Amino acid sequence: MRTTLARRIVTAGLRGFYRNRTVSLSSIFILTITLSIMTAFFIFHAIFNYTLEQVTEKVDVRIYFTTDATDSEINDVKARIVGLPEVKSVTLTTRDQALADFRDKHAGDQLTLQALDELGTNPFGASLSVVAKDTSQYQAIADQLSGDSGLLGGSQGSVDKINYYQLKDSIDKLNNIIGWTNTVGFWISLVFVLMSCMIVYNTIRLAIFVYRDEIAVMKLVGASNMFIRGPFIVEATLYALVATLITLIFYWPATIWVTKKTVFFFEGLNLHSYYVSHIFQLGGILLLSGIILSVISSLLAVRKYLNI
Repeated sequence: MRTTLARRIVTAGLRGFYRNRTVSLSSIFILTITLSIMTAFFIFHAIFNYTLEQVTEKVDVRIYFTTDATDSEINDVKARIVGLPEVKSVTLTTRDQALADFRDKHAGDQLTLQALDELGTNPFGASLSVVAKDTSQYQAIADQLSGDSGLLGGSQGSVDKINYYQLKDSIDKLNNIIGWTNTVGFWISLVFVLMSCMIVYNTIRLAIFVYRDEIAVMKLVGASNMFIRGPFIVEATLYALVATLITLIFYWPATIWVTKKTVFFFEGLNLHSYYVSHIFQLGGILLLSGIILSVISSLLAVRKYLNI
């Protein structure tokens, strides 16, 4: 009995989807626009995360050692810092490497290089570049590196200076920008989702308005509310399925075009490759969102004519 009812509902939904092609196309068109906006936010989120990651990777806390610091003292400090839960990575720059980097940076400045040669010794000490897992954790790392914490133990005397407090204002500004961007992005996304819901609902409500007489007749002959709702749920699911496929197909060449235009600007980020690698995840999100939007809109729109 239930299998027969389900088969009839699906058949009626497919028939209604095909019979009222104009209504179906208009609903699919609006839903496709909605899903396209969601996909655009998905891609913009990837771009934002990539850009943010590039910026945060350039932010670090540097620990400079005295020129007479021994390798054992430097390695001891490095081992202690690596063990901190806030630390993502620690990179060591040796004295020789620091000298080579300085020479490369001032390769065209003969006066500076001549003055360096006249010293007869390497004036640079080794340094550690400490990258935090999150930019908000640099303060905690700096506090633990201070002399009062006792973290560095007997190797404290080999540390010349820590540059965090010179960068503190820049790091605080970066944290504020990240927080502000996340908040604004959330509210913009919420506004677009609500607008999309209203548009989809009104479109499907107008589509169901065409069936108001049929619904009234079905009620008079004793059809159950589930039997009346069923075909509209099937149609709404088809709207979501077709709209999702159209959106995914549209963004395939679109991301190729955008990648060609931004390949030098976003060096290291290939939007098309990112899109392809996440297409099943994105497709699932779009399909689920489309089904939820269209089915709920259909149920609310039919409800009026069921007099519930």
